[in-house]
Amino acid sequence: MSILEFNGKQLELNEEGFLVNPSIWTEELALVLARQEESLDQLSEDHWAVIRFIRAHFLENQAAPMVRSICKSTGIPLKRIYELFASGPAKGACKLAGLPKPDGCV
Repeated sequence: MSILEFNGKQLELNEEGFLVNPSIWTEELALVLARQEESLDQLSEDHWAVIRFIRAHFLENQAAPMVRSICKSTGIPLKRIYELFASGPAKGACKLAGLPKPDGCV
């Protein structure tokens, strides 16, 4: 476990940088995680489209969406998603969306 200082609070991250408590996620926190965990200085509209879709799907279904669903719902091709999130949708996008690490393939 590691600790991330954010807005005067200490937030727990697991050994891979995922939030231990997904309910504390905010878009401001996503920007901090992007810089710290994914080496991204900023998030584009495509980043946000993927992050927001993944987050909404998780809140509704308590699970990360399949990557095919991400592409279909956002209109962003798979190749572009891998360009946006170098560590992939399962690791990078889910991490920035504040989700726990997915068990299977996203």
